[in-house]
Amino acid sequence: ISEMTILEASGQLLENTKMNLTSVLLAASVLTLTLGYLSKLLFRQQQQQHAGDRKYPPHIPSSIPFLGHAVAFGRSPIEFLEQAYEKYGPVVSFTMVGKTFTYLLGSDAAALMFNSKNEDLNAEDVYARLTTPVFGKGVAYDVPNPLFLEQKKMLKTGLNIAQFKRHVKIIEEETKDYFKRWGDSGEKNLFEALSELVILTASRCLHGCEIRSMLDERVAQLYADLDGGFTHAAWLLPGWLPLPSFRRRDRAHLEIKKIFYNVIKKRREAEEKNDDILQTLIDATYKDGRPLNDDEIAGMLIGLLLAGQHTSSTTSAWMGFFLARDRALQERCYSEQKHVCGEHLPPLHYDQLKDLSLLDRCLKETLRLRPPIMTMMRMAKTPQKVGEYSIPPGHQVCVSPTVNHRLRDTWTQRLDFNPERYLLDNPAAGEKFAYIPFGAGRHRCIGENFAYIQIKIIWSTLLRLYDFELVDGYFPAVNYTTMIHTPHNPIIRYTRRKTQTQQ
Repeated sequence: ISEMTILEASGQLLENTKMNLTSVLLAASVLTLTLGYLSKLLFRQQQQQHAGDRKYPPHIPSSIPFLGHAVAFGRSPIEFLEQAYEKYGPVVSFTMVGKTFTYLLGSDAAALMFNSKNEDLNAEDVYARLTTPVFGKGVAYDVPNPLFLEQKKMLKTGLNIAQFKRHVKIIEEETKDYFKRWGDSGEKNLFEALSELVILTASRCLHGCEIRSMLDERVAQLYADLDGGFTHAAWLLPGWLPLPSFRRRDRAHLEIKKIFYNVIKKRREAEEKNDDILQTLIDATYKDGRPLNDDEIAGMLIGLLLAGQHTSSTTSAWMGFFLARDRALQERCYSEQKHVCGEHLPPLHYDQLKDLSLLDRCLKETLRLRPPIMTMMRMAKTPQKVGEYSIPPGHQVCVSPTVNHRLRDTWTQRLDFNPERYLLDNPAAGEKFAYIPFGAGRHRCIGENFAYIQIKIIWSTLLRLYDFELVDGYFPAVNYTTMIHTPHNPIIRYTRRKTQTQQ
């Protein structure tokens, strides 16, 4: 998760609200953060005095108090980290907004995070303030890690092959229905369209038909307001600040929970049981035999939808632009549809997805060059050892999939979109953490398989419907101002394929 400077956060705050109270509260929070930073400086000096034979990671110096490297990092985080890797090596620390970040760059260094236990490198201390207002109390990072692991296991139970087979028809139908509004040709915002579609497909597959049937414009806006809680300001600033985005987030959370409560109540009273994740959660129990309450079920449904929405919508959009830029590759993917599924392109079947190998490689390469999350973070709770360095408690320990996916030491033609690299003797295949779009080890995302299936079905359908091209050769830049690195100005040109027009 990239950082936003305190000046940018302050500017956004003052721009969004003119209230004097907000200005006073912000000034107080900045003062509090500054005092905290000075305390950390003193603590670091004391640590160094008593370090003995311990060697801390190289620290990138900064002449700017408190802010540190927030401006340079926020402007171009990947370039900043790649330059740090070249100059300082695979383990490097720097300060931003009063906090010390230690990045583990490359496969060997990243092993520390992915092999760690939560009591040593803690996730709740980093993410709770961001996720709890959105998902709610009692779920995800708001509960002790053993309980969170039980909740993840419950969700994973509902994400099985039997469910995936049912999802194929649902996602294909939703995609065809959604893109009817596009007509035969034009120019549209691809990321915006796919974000809406992913919400529709994920809600129907993961929430159940009752909740999907309620997805009108009002509920869609509630989802958008709730999703607006995933911002730099929400991660950086105190949750009690009266920001308009915070108020919209909190109001949407309550409204969506009410909708879910009604559906859960009706489902509990129904004599016939549905076979979906909602029913899985209703029937689930913790190890001690306690069932999930309605608040926990609602919170987990919100988390399941929004956590996966970013991955699928962002990756789907980037994949579209990579295919639009390479028209020959796009035609090969279209031909693969005919070869695998049949010349007349009948409805997709689950077993065909694994045979769409070129489309699969395009998806892998998209996730390599544009992983949806730039940084995974943990808080060091105990001293950690990586190589010759010791990381003290209090550091925010980070791994960047984006950087690992394009290191010169690992990847040949590292910035090229080349799906064929997965057919060759890829040097990254021997490095366990060189390719980590969904994390790794015990921290691997439970929704990975659903995301692959969802994106492959959406793009199988779109390739059958349309031919895509860039508008005047424009390929989107990465928007680093958002926590998920979305495409900037993602307008794409499309033309319905003749076979589709004739049908």
